[in-house]
Amino acid sequence: MLTLSAVAENPLVLTRSVRLLDGSEVVFRPLTHGDADALAAFLDGLSAASKRLATFDGYDLRAARELCDAIARYDKLRLVLSEVVSGRIVGLLELSLDLHPSDITRYREAGVSLTATDCRFGLTLADDYQGKGVATRVFPLIADVARRFGKKRVILWGGVLANNPRAIRYYEKQGFRTVGSFTDADGARALDMILDL
Repeated sequence: MLTLSAVAENPLVLTRSVRLLDGSEVVFRPLTHGDADALAAFLDGLSAASKRLATFDGYDLRAARELCDAIARYDKLRLVLSEVVSGRIVGLLELSLDLHPSDITRYREAGVSLTATDCRFGLTLADDYQGKGVATRVFPLIADVARRFGKKRVILWGGVLANNPRAIRYYEKQGFRTVGSFTDADGARALDMILDL
């Protein structure tokens, strides 16, 4: 079974090339300490609409450095998608290997008992990569990573906004099912979804 420290020591263990529908290639790989500037450019380049759907503490170099400094220090595995030709980061994928107490409570109220073999997943793509099938091409790799960490189910990090039908369709297409709903910190209705791996 993989560990965060093993991935930090050898990022190649999770590095894969992904051919997209338009024939271009991106590299799926763990975030590294040297990614701060490229990650900052990615975060800063997100539109206001994309930032509204993301869960980052900031969208600048300071925030990027914090994410890079957190590698193998907490329960999170962050992976990026980078363009083969330019090296530009065009996606950030996050797995939280531990569960937040609020998630456990919400799911319990919906009749689902979360355990240590469950993890949380979040995905953010650059605006020019959204709606092009990129997330669909990459999700099997995320599911494989979760399995390699001993996880058997995946829940959505912070749920998905109920008024985001494109995201809901995407998650349903990947096999997620809705188990409940809740009101998020901004007062919006969100759905809790879970996937059996």
